Amino acid sequence: MAQGTHLGDESFPPAAERATSDGPLTGVRVLDFTRVLSGPHAARMLCDMGADVIKVEPPAGDLTRFANPRVGGLASYFIQQNAGKRNISLDMTKPRAVELLLGLIGQIDIVIENFRPGVMDRMGLGYAAIAAANPRAIYASITGYGSTGPWRNRRAYASVIGAETGFTKAQCDSHQGAGHPVEYVNDPHSHGDLYTSLECASGILAALYQRERTGRGQHVEVSMAQTMLYVNEHVHDHLWDGPVSPEWIRSFQPGDYPVLTVANGESVVISGHPGERGTFDRFVEAMESPDLLHDPRFASVSTRLEYLDELFDIIREWALTFPDAHSIESVLDRYELAMGALRSVREIADSEWAVQRNAIVEVPDRSGGVVRVPNAPWTFSDATTGVHGEPKYRGEDNASVLRELLGLGEADVAALHDAGVLSTRMPS
Repeated sequence: MAQGTHLGDESFPPAAERATSDGPLTGVRVLDFTRVLSGPHAARMLCDMGADVIKVEPPAGDLTRFANPRVGGLASYFIQQNAGKRNISLDMTKPRAVELLLGLIGQIDIVIENFRPGVMDRMGLGYAAIAAANPRAIYASITGYGSTGPWRNRRAYASVIGAETGFTKAQCDSHQGAGHPVEYVNDPHSHGDLYTSLECASGILAALYQRERTGRGQHVEVSMAQTMLYVNEHVHDHLWDGPVSPEWIRSFQPGDYPVLTVANGESVVISGHPGERGTFDRFVEAMESPDLLHDPRFASVSTRLEYLDELFDIIREWALTFPDAHSIESVLDRYELAMGALRSVREIADSEWAVQRNAIVEVPDRSGGVVRVPNAPWTFSDATTGVHGEPKYRGEDNASVLRELLGLGEADVAALHDAGVLSTRMPS
């Protein structure tokens, strides 16, 4: 399912013209042992690029299968991260299941897992075993704190990692009201999982490229905690011990960028600190208030920060003179101030932009309806990318995968089910 075109850019042919082209990773096969979010999203990225991703689930199933909302025995959370993947289910505590998986490894390019360090080794599916079965295999591990060090065995979920890496504290501290104690709360989004999935997929693609030169696979490990430090653009400032000029805004401080309300009640966000050098002048010009340039409260960066609440009050009053978000954006744009309307996910999903960009797609819910999920963000000029296929029930592809890759017959597969090696859960 190809994405929409860049409007006005002839280098990107319409999606219909690319509908039969391969994805960038067509021909690459992935064995996905991951669960919940960080690993499944990394594997979904590879799937959306055209890889054949085979998700491996234990009989207990991925935890997200039991989330809500759900339809036709499938959770929408699971659908968003796993649509398009094939699915097999084995009891990996049984030696025969491990034998089957090691047999599959010979025809696999990539293995992804996000268990705690040592779990895959204990099952006989660690990197050493995989490399022995297929030296060209790329083995990607997502860990909480890494496979070495004093925290290697700690349980790690995104909320925990956010707390440990300074993300949650910094986020809450930035919204502290004057004279009020900070109330620390978790973010509703799993940043530690999603950021790590992106870094994991990047590492896998780099390893694939290196394999083209060396012919060898390798083990790629990505730590959630290290990722959260890596993607935090303010770490340098938190660790700065030297002097800082009072006439500069430290590390841009986007938490102080204005959120304004216009006359019809719409809220808008402006990208730019009103106390910053140059940016303050743009606000003054947009508001047509040159007298502010001579106001002693706003004469310098340091004084503007001191009287930031008063400056914000002036900007808020000005915003209320505009009837709607579009009208204030037309003015701000003339003075090179970027602005966005504060929207809900549903509002952006139903926008003309999302429709033309094919940013939201419909995935079959296996019950005759559809579930709307975000499409992949890449547009290739000579390849098809994006969500494709349908979500699978646990173990739905046991027979087809083992027949295709290992040559097992129907009787063999039936015997493996009877022995409890294979497991399937289809809707009743």
